[in-house]
Amino acid sequence: MTRPSSEYALLGLLALLWGSSYLFGKVALTDIPPLTLAATRVTLAAVMLLCVLRLQGASLPRGWPIWRVLLIQACFNSIGAWSILAWGQTQIDAALASVLNSTSPLFVFFITLLITRHEALSARKLLGAAIGVGGVATIVSHDLADGLDGSVLGAAAALFGAFLYGCAAVYGKRLSMLSPAASAAGTMLWATAVLAPVALIVDRPWTLAPSGTALGAALTLGLACTGAALLLYFRLLRTLGSLGVASQSYLRAGFGAVLGVVVLGERLSPAMALGCVFAVVGVALMIQPARKPLAVGRQAP
Repeated sequence: MTRPSSEYALLGLLALLWGSSYLFGKVALTDIPPLTLAATRVTLAAVMLLCVLRLQGASLPRGWPIWRVLLIQACFNSIGAWSILAWGQTQIDAALASVLNSTSPLFVFFITLLITRHEALSARKLLGAAIGVGGVATIVSHDLADGLDGSVLGAAAALFGAFLYGCAAVYGKRLSMLSPAASAAGTMLWATAVLAPVALIVDRPWTLAPSGTALGAALTLGLACTGAALLLYFRLLRTLGSLGVASQSYLRAGFGAVLGVVVLGERLSPAMALGCVFAVVGVALMIQPARKPLAVGRQAP
């Protein structure tokens, strides 16, 4: 069935929203500590998603079993991933963070290959994984040449965030019985319940004096790049499917890198630029339709 062009336009918008999150995060972090920024991001998104649920006449799920699943999902895709990413962005540029943090399909591949084996793995995905790992190795080895400094740790944080995204992608299938808005709101509520108290204790945000620019960036990050993007994401899951939506991974990396260079004036060395290209190409290959399943993994029924 042919998809309307408007859906692909929305896919581009989703990639732009998530790609620009690295730009807004970098700007906000000039005056706002990582934990407080992550807490602000999820709190704004939670309020927005609760309003959407109310407008839809829908309600949050009930029962501890499903809320336990939502808690674990929140630990993967927001509590852990966004906190560690925010810290990592204090050490590395937004352009580099966007590429490294968009490699989650590589981690999904290895989680599937080594642990869950819940689906077939194609030769194309294997090639994409090899190219993507080579790109990441090129980027990290460039930093290691200067010693184990903050940039290496920042790159590792961005990659660990991508690993947590990969865990969320696999684990999140347990939420298929919930509506998209309910799943998003539930995870954001858990993230707020965990991150907000921690940020209050650690950062004492009432003592901060962030600039208007930093506050505006944090507001945009929470409402547009998180709340609105999640709603858009779940809509496109229904119209384009998981494979179509997965293509935003490399689009997001491209948008994030371009915005970091053009808007923030960041610069990538030739070696790092080459590594970024390999990483993006690897992710692009990873999300193409599988044609020749390998022996590992079970065939889909």
